[in-house]
Order: sequence, then C-alpha cells, then structure tokens
Amino acid sequence: MSDYKIQVRNLHKAFGKKIVLDGVDLDIKPGESLVVIGGSGTGKSVLIKCIQGLLTPDEGSIKIDGTEVIGADEHVRDGMHSKMGMLFQGGALFDSLSVWENVAFGLIENQHMPKKDAKNEAIRVLRQVGLAPDVADLSPSELSGGMQKRVSLARAIATKPEIIFFDEPTTGLDPIMADVINDLIIESARGLGASALTITHDMASARKIADRIAMLYHGKIIWSGTVKEMDKTDNPYVCQFINGCSQGPIKVEV
Repeated sequence: MSDYKIQVRNLHKAFGKKIVLDGVDLDIKPGESLVVIGGSGTGKSVLIKCIQGLLTPDEGSIKIDGTEVIGADEHVRDGMHSKMGMLFQGGALFDSLSVWENVAFGLIENQHMPKKDAKNEAIRVLRQVGLAPDVADLSPSELSGGMQKRVSLARAIATKPEIIFFDEPTTGLDPIMADVINDLIIESARGLGASALTITHDMASARKIADRIAMLYHGKIIWSGTVKEMDKTDNPYVCQFINGCSQGPIKVEV
C-alpha cells in the first residue's frame, strides 16, 4: 500500500505554445486536505483535470494508491474514477433533474442502485449537508446559490468517495454562507475519511479547510506547508498572494 493517496511527479501540460503545467510535484496522504492556491489562469483547474483523467498530460506521472493512471487501461481508469467525487465551481447541477436525482446521479448511473433506494440515500445525504427532505423533489433552479452549493456537495459525497475534489467551492457566496460550506466540506471529508484536493483563491476558505497548502505559480509548485508555516514564510510570492498586494514579484496583466 502506498504512503500517498495521490502522488504527482514532473507533470507537464501545454496547450499549443502556452505552457500551463511545467513540472508539478504534489503529494496527498490518505485523509489529508490539501489546498492549492494561485491566481486565475495559473493552471489549478488543469491540474485537477489531469489527476481525474479528464486531460492527458504531455509528460509526468500520476499515481493513485500507488497505481500509475497515465496510460492505464479503461478498467484501471474506471476503478480510479469510482474512488472520486467532485464539487464543481458553479455547482454544475443538471437543470433537467430534480435535486434528489442530481444527488443520486452517481449511485444510479455508476453503482446501479435501484431508484427507490437511491432516493432514500439522497435524502439522507441532503440531511447531512443541512437540507430538509422537502427539498428533494424541487428543481435546482428553485434553490438559492447557497442551497445549490449544498446539493452539489451532497452529490460529491453520495457515492462515499475516497478522494474529493473541490473547485473554488466558495465562489459566489457571501462570507457567512462560504463559512458554512467550509464547515460542511471539513465534516464531509472527515466523515468519509477521504483525501481532499481543493483549488481556490479564497484565503479564508484555504486557511479553514487545509491541513496543508501548496502554491502554484508559472506551472510549478513554488511553496508548500501548513497554514502556520504559510503565515511565517518569507517567500515573496506567497506573501504577496495571501495578503492581496498589487506590489510584488507576481505581475498582474491588465
């Protein structure tokens, strides 16, 4: 058994002449919550998509539970995907499905659970994220932004994944609702014993949910450590980013 749930080595990905990932190294231990910070367009989403197998890297290695996934056959990839859950940035709920059908989507489509059982399980998970059973038959469009985010979280954890990806989980939420979602993320991941990989530029969220933080800049992880270590670092890139300063080594294109 590997010491790491996810192990990324020398990962490269370019789109044409634009180099997005330029030798990323990353480790996530079982049950650990790693938050990757960095500005818009630094490749955070591309990194997640490569780990999930949605994008094929140009070079490098990605191992999950010690098994190489780049170039793996369909059977291995399916096994890896069954271990994963995802909370998408905009929620990405299916408008044509009810709330419970959204939550139960993976249970029905991938685990082939009977619909009646899947609905009961969806309602149980909705309760877990603080939503009453009467929400189950509503359409996503009838919900507030915060409620939609809770439904998205319920869908991400319904299949009891071993790895959960969170893509900008607090985007578009007011500070109080963002904090509620952060608490639910922590409870959900710990309840499952899951490893979590979050990408965000919301430092309040990063501080709250991270066991460890890594900063992605110009396609590389330029720093990693705990929240306490982050607050003490003299790395000028990290200091500029976490303090939101316009002056510093990170140049913003306007």
